[in-house]
Amino acid sequence: MTGNETHQERVRRLIYQSSYTGMKETDLLLGQFARTHLAALSTADLDDYETLLAAGDPAILAFVQGQAEVPPELYNRVLILIRQFDASRQQDREDHADLSG
Repeated sequence: MTGNETHQERVRRLIYQSSYTGMKETDLLLGQFARTHLAALSTADLDDYETLLAAGDPAILAFVQGQAEVPPELYNRVLILIRQFDASRQQDREDHADLSG
């Protein structure tokens, strides 16, 4: 959190940051997650989210997809929410493919 930033300002900043992380796949995942969930998160959860963002794109994607061990300091409620969000997105894509296939 920067200076006297309000919760709403912080959420807006994090949504922007999440949408432009550097890797397209992570941008899509985190950008959509941020727009959907960040406004409802507590200050502590937003702190955890910012810490996760600092880990960098390849690491975040590997943590979310279960391809890398998550350091204890990054394993928290926010990461679990992102994993659930990603699983839901994947299920939606599979359901859509079944309908159009």
